Amino acid sequence: MRTIDKRLTAKLASVLVKRAPTLTLPYDMRCKSRFAATLDSGEEVGVVLPRGTILREGDMLVADDGGLVRVIAAAQSVLRVRAPDRLTLTRAAYHLGNRHTPVEVGIDELKLEADPVLEDMLKRLGAQVERAELPFQPESGAYGGGHRHGHDETFAEDYALAQRVFDEHHGHAHDHGHAHDHAHGHDHSHDHDHGPDCGHDHAHCDGHAHDHSHEHR
Repeated sequence: MRTIDKRLTAKLASVLVKRAPTLTLPYDMRCKSRFAATLDSGEEVGVVLPRGTILREGDMLVADDGGLVRVIAAAQSVLRVRAPDRLTLTRAAYHLGNRHTPVEVGIDELKLEADPVLEDMLKRLGAQVERAELPFQPESGAYGGGHRHGHDETFAEDYALAQRVFDEHHGHAHDHGHAHDHAHGHDHSHDHDHGPDCGHDHAHCDGHAHDHSHEHR
């Protein structure tokens, strides 16, 4: 069994690209770096690429024998999101991005993997949602595990609605298993103790003292 272990970055002659056997994969498989696959010709291969590799439509791969393989994005169940106005579509994109949801951005539509919870949220925000079977190629760098972060002030009303939809489906209120107290491993307590033992040194409990003792004799 051949092993595919490289992705080409150089541009190839069109005749070589057309002659190469193809490997059709859905998005979730194109996010993996190590897996067994079957080329569209029926040949079984092993894929061993650098970790973090995300394959896209048209990528050219190289097998251990020097042979070329062309990647094709498979049609899969997706949501096509449109809106009656740009503001509604922008809000839909905002809330999807706020959840680190992979999204393919078009001129007048968004595309994401089918998800009934997100479909419900988008419809409540006023977007028009259609289910379809299409290739899916999200924006590079927008990959994540669906974390939901409530840092929305500009669209506070929409966010409250979006969060309520998620709470209805998941039965929790913004509890992702990690606290959003923004402690970040350092204490911003700023304890301004101006009592008799303070010495007016403004230590702030930050681990470093700003000594402004101002001794007046």
